[in-house]
Amino acid sequence: MKRLFDIVGSLIAMVVFAIPIAVIYVLIRLEDHGPAIFSQERIGRKGKPFRLYKFRSMIVNAEKNGKPQLFEADDERLTKVGRFLRAHHLDEFPQLWNILKGDMSFVGYRPERQYFIDQIMKHNPRYEELYKIRPGIFSKATLYNGYTDTMEKMLIRLEMDLEYLENVSLGYDLKIIWLTSYSILTGKNF
Repeated sequence: MKRLFDIVGSLIAMVVFAIPIAVIYVLIRLEDHGPAIFSQERIGRKGKPFRLYKFRSMIVNAEKNGKPQLFEADDERLTKVGRFLRAHHLDEFPQLWNILKGDMSFVGYRPERQYFIDQIMKHNPRYEELYKIRPGIFSKATLYNGYTDTMEKMLIRLEMDLEYLENVSLGYDLKIIWLTSYSILTGKNF
């Protein structure tokens, strides 16, 4: 049922938000002529890697030294358009494609890069339990813990994601989607 909800919901969302998606695409291209879509390898269900898609919110080659870096509150790598997209979580729109493909779900844990998973696992090996479900765009952890910019926040997020894993239901998913959407529409920063 969850997968059917994801397929139908992602198709509907792609149609409903087609114009804002097109406008965002054009604004990113106009700002610095770089690619509008950014992709990065993340680890998903069953521990398998997949390509996660987002609207690019940072300068091209933001990690040019090759070492993964966490997003910071006043990150200098953000573009002007990117700063707005991040603040309103609009950079996530391309993940509707990830949902349709089956890499992700609307609700689940936020997928992470292997580099950071390895660091989290040194503190709490239970991270692997999350591989039982698809990662998601929406999560209780993101709603209440915001972007993870420290290991402490990553570990709090893990605890919240594990709690979600123990209580997965369509009703719980709808509640998380509603609360997150309401927070975005009312301009709450998280």
